[in-house]
Amino acid sequence: MKLKLSADSLDKSSILLIRDFLYDTLMPVIKDKRPILILCIGTDRSTGDSLGPLVGDKLKFLIRNHVKLFGNLESPLHAKNLNSVLEYIQNSYKNPYIIAVDACLGSLQNVGKVIIEKCPLLPGAAVNKNLPPVGDLSITGIVNISGALEFMVLQNTRLYTVMTLADTISKGIYHFVLKAYGGKKVSFPFEESDTQLVNK
Repeated sequence: MKLKLSADSLDKSSILLIRDFLYDTLMPVIKDKRPILILCIGTDRSTGDSLGPLVGDKLKFLIRNHVKLFGNLESPLHAKNLNSVLEYIQNSYKNPYIIAVDACLGSLQNVGKVIIEKCPLLPGAAVNKNLPPVGDLSITGIVNISGALEFMVLQNTRLYTVMTLADTISKGIYHFVLKAYGGKKVSFPFEESDTQLVNK
């Protein structure tokens, strides 16, 4: 089993690559009936850092018995509420499998690529935020080049790049959920309280 996937968001086949990578990686989790929590991290106040909320917004109606989303444009999951949400998850879910989605900076040739790895991500690392590692699996979209003044780089990132990445990631996750769980939408416990939590 592959531990890492790199996919170009401009290549339409990337959606299926993401779907199949997630399906192959998460089948043992699904068979164990562990809840899968997708944490879409970022803020809508910065173009480059809005990837997570955009993905969450595109998937906010994708609710299944064992799949739950945190973070969207209305209720972003960011530095100020991340610790409280992680504490809530620890107290409310039994042995959850966490998928963390976030933007990141990288080399010029990798801008626009989606990277999926079986390891946590470090949210806010590009802007020196001291936040805990998040996720059993990370999905990052490389929105711009790393280097000096990374806060300004995130602020001046092309919306087209971020939207293309968000479309590819959200469609890949959507098709994974359809393949793994089917098309039936169902209610999910804690849904109302989760929304209230992130809105704080």
